[in-house]
Amino acid sequence: MLTRITGLHHVTSMAADARQNNDFFTGKLGLRRVKKTVNFDDPGVYHLYYGDEAGTPGTVMTYFPFPHMMQGRPGVGEVGETQFSVPKGALPFWRERLAAEKVAGLEQDVTFGAKRLRFRGPDGDGFALIEADDDARTPWTGAGIGDAEAIRGFAGARLRLRDTGAMAELLGFMGYQKAGAEGDVTRYVIGNGNGADTIDLELLPEAPLARQGAGSVHHIAFAVPDRAAQLEVRKALMDTGHQVTPVIDRDYFWAIYFRTPGGVLFEVATNEPGFDRDEDTAHLGEALKLPGRYEPYRQRIEEQLEPLDP
Repeated sequence: MLTRITGLHHVTSMAADARQNNDFFTGKLGLRRVKKTVNFDDPGVYHLYYGDEAGTPGTVMTYFPFPHMMQGRPGVGEVGETQFSVPKGALPFWRERLAAEKVAGLEQDVTFGAKRLRFRGPDGDGFALIEADDDARTPWTGAGIGDAEAIRGFAGARLRLRDTGAMAELLGFMGYQKAGAEGDVTRYVIGNGNGADTIDLELLPEAPLARQGAGSVHHIAFAVPDRAAQLEVRKALMDTGHQVTPVIDRDYFWAIYFRTPGGVLFEVATNEPGFDRDEDTAHLGEALKLPGRYEPYRQRIEEQLEPLDP
C-alpha cells in the first residue's frame, strides 16, 4: 500500500469560454485566480488555475477553456462531481447567492451525515458544496464572501463507474480506506490528509459512457510532497501493472499520469515548487505566464487569447 499520497492536488476540467469560466470561479464562487498560463500542448488555449491565496494543493480547480468546444455528455468513466468544503452553517448563504446569480441545478440534501448543496457550472459541470465543522484551512475571501462562508478547498470528488470493484482496489492501494456506503455510493477516505480527503464511487451499471467536452473533468490529480515521493509512487504503480507516464515538468508541479480500470485519468502531482515560483504571492494570476519554450512567441499567443478581465 502507498503511504505518500495526501489527498487531492487539483482537478482539471474543460470549458467553452474562458471569460465566462473566469467570472464563474472568481466572481460567483469567490476563488482566487492563482495562475494564468497556457495549455502545454496548445498554447492558443488558456490554462487557468483557481484556489486559495497561494494555490495550495487540495484547493485548486484548473481549466482548459477551448473556444466553442462541444458540450460533454455525462456518463460513467469520469469524475461526475467535484466537491468543495465550506464551514458548517454556510449553505443558506450559498443557496441564496447562487440562486441570485441564476446558477443552475441547485439541489440540497444530506450525504454521509453532512449537508450538501449541488449545482452546475456554466458548461454543466457537476459541483457540490459540503459543510464541514472541522476544516481549519484558511480560505481566500472576496467578491462579497466572508470567512464564515468561503470555500476552504476541495472536500473530495465523486467518480461514476459501471463497476467499482477494480477502482476500490486501486484506492485501497493508494492509501484510501472505506468509510461507509449510502445506496449506490461508497466513500473512501485517506487518513491524515490535506483536507481534500474523500473519494466517492458511484455505481451506475446501466449508464452510458461519458463523452468528454465542455463541462467534463479531464483528469483528477493526487498530491505527494515531492519528487522523491512521486518516484516511489510511480514505481509501485508500475510494479502492480499500471502503465504510468514518465515524470513531466508542469512548471508549478511535476506530474505523472495513468488511466484507471474504470477509465478515469489519474495524475499524481508534487506539492513543489508551487505557484509562486515565477510570481510574488501578492500578484498570483495577474500576468500571463508562459512555458519557456513558448516565450519567443508571446506576442502571437497574447493576440490569440481573449482578455479575461474588463
